Formats: sequence, structure tokens, C-alpha cells
Amino acid sequence: MHKKEKFIENQFTWPICKKLLFLILEDKVSDVFVCELVWERLFYTKELSINDWTFSALTPSYWLEKFEKAPQIISERQASVHLTRSIPKNYKQGLKNFLYFKGYKINELYPRRTRRATAVNWLIYWAIENGCFSKDNGLMPIPSPPPLNPAIGHLGDPEIK
Repeated sequence: MHKKEKFIENQFTWPICKKLLFLILEDKVSDVFVCELVWERLFYTKELSINDWTFSALTPSYWLEKFEKAPQIISERQASVHLTRSIPKNYKQGLKNFLYFKGYKINELYPRRTRRATAVNWLIYWAIENGCFSKDNGLMPIPSPPPLNPAIGHLGDPEIK
């Protein structure tokens, strides 16, 4: 078994499943949580000594060249754009084709919500491409209520830039 395959098999905190993806789209988990889902799959690792996420030998060069530390996918536009560009064309409609997500209403559109949708689309692509999509909803985070101000996010989320 290759090093990367072994890493994929054993190192992710949360399996990717439809229920988890809908928690993200419904804003029932924090932006920090969403970022950590993506960072793990980009093979950034949590450095406890500095309380930050840094690249590993498995982090794709496409990411490493731009971001030595794991980027704030939701709060930073540049990181979200980079994530969008890393989704192959045949996966761009994952929200619609895989989740049957109809999108947000016009009054629900905020930069952080559209960036969360981008993160979900990337997670769909990643899980399908790596054969890691879980049909089991057993291991799930405890959902929180959506934030009072959807433009700002959950308590503890980084400021939207």
C-alpha cells in the first residue's frame, strides 16, 4: 500500500458523507470545522506546538506553492478562489448533480456562504476521486444552530475578508 493511500485510510477526523455536507451548507458547523475538513484532505497537519496547520510531504505542490500554512478557505477570498480552481471541470456541478442542492435564495447569499458551498463542492470532488465517500452517517459532529448573523459566522470563526 502506498504512503498516501495509508494516510487517506487512517488519518481523517470525519468521514465525508451527504449528511455532513448538508450540515455545512445549512451553516450548522463552524467555518473552522469546514476548513479543517479541507486541510486534512490537502494533507496539512496540525502542529500542536504552534497551534497551527502546516504542510506535510503529501501536501500537493499546487497548494504548497501558495500556502505553506493551511489557508483560511472561508474567510480569505484568495484561498477560496484557489480551491475553486483546483476542482476539475467535470466536478464543477457537484452540488447540483451529487447533492441535488438547488442553491441559496438571493437574500441568503453572503461571501462566507458561497465559499462554504465551494468547500462542499471540493469535498465532493475529493471524496469521489479518492473513493472515500461514506454512505454511513454514524460519525457526525454535533450540529449547532446557524449563526445569528450569517454574514459574520459562528463564534470563533475568522473575520471574513
